[in-house]
Amino acid sequence: MLDTINQTFDLTQPQAEILGPLKLAYVGDAVYEIIIRTIVFGEGEFSVKKMNRAAKDLVNATTQAKLAKQMLPELTEEETTVFKRGRNTKSNSASKHSDIQDYRVATGLESLFGYWYFAGSMDRATKLLKNALKKENLI
Repeated sequence: MLDTINQTFDLTQPQAEILGPLKLAYVGDAVYEIIIRTIVFGEGEFSVKKMNRAAKDLVNATTQAKLAKQMLPELTEEETTVFKRGRNTKSNSASKHSDIQDYRVATGLESLFGYWYFAGSMDRATKLLKNALKKENLI
């Protein structure tokens, strides 16, 4: 998908390794959400309202922090570095519905999803997410 977007709009492929953590988190937030929405959509015939409610339960800082903690032991050294850079970066925004620790861990997770997206490693991202969702009994 990324290649198609870059080619269609004549964009240069950014190098995942040199992007800042908040830029990775910006894209990673959307990547994570589309994965979750796809999972929810594939779970059955629900109304849009019910699908939105189910997705909302999985796309929040508290749940993302839980999933990140499940994923951490499986990360490579480079992935751990990306996660920590995202987690430790100060941002000007904060979550209204979670504590600051969960918000920062969630930002680290979103940075990872941005990294995987730009690195072309979505197979790894979805595998680790599936394992974490299972460990937390969310799927």
